[in-house]
Amino acid sequence: MVKSPKAATPADCQRLEQLPNIGPALAEDLRLLGIQHPRELRSRDPFALYQSLCVKSGRRQDPCVLDTFMAAVDFMHGAAPTPWWRYTALRKQQYGTL
Repeated sequence: MVKSPKAATPADCQRLEQLPNIGPALAEDLRLLGIQHPRELRSRDPFALYQSLCVKSGRRQDPCVLDTFMAAVDFMHGAAPTPWWRYTALRKQQYGTL
């Protein structure tokens, strides 16, 4: 299996797997939530996505999933590609312990 190259800008991002930090498993999770194209993330709230995934999967997701959703949504709003773990402190500040 060949890894999908990551997009450098939102305009370059045509597939979910091209989003920085998003691999095949999280791309499938986003599809489970009804997201088919990266541009759809522009109108979505990362925390709401996280909560929906917990409900749809029937289990609590690792909080790092929220960090990754935050990074992906920010990227689609024009932020530079940033590793998901750089969002951990912000997530904890905004949402506390999940």
